[in-house]
Amino acid sequence: MKLMTKALQKQLPALYAQEKVADPIVHIHYFNPYGQGDWFITEGSPEGDDVRFFGLCVIFEPELGYVMLNELAGVKVPPFGLGIERDLYWTPKPLSKVRAERGL
Repeated sequence: MKLMTKALQKQLPALYAQEKVADPIVHIHYFNPYGQGDWFITEGSPEGDDVRFFGLCVIFEPELGYVMLNELAGVKVPPFGLGIERDLYWTPKPLSKVRAERGL
């Protein structure tokens, strides 16, 4: 599975595009299929041959921050060596709704 497609990249707002939006839209959800780890991406911009994302990262504690696509693609979770996956059934929604649904 591709973590980023050309279609997703076209719909994803550039970094800082939602900076002044009170309740930004989460466009992509990545997750660890074996345990903890969710990334709710609101924005992203190409950076060389990589993409820098911004969004809500929930591993141990929820925090807003940046993550690189290559970092997500490079994660291999023991014991089976699974990688991070993209939620193929994700529907864009406001960050406040994501927080409420996840109890964050």
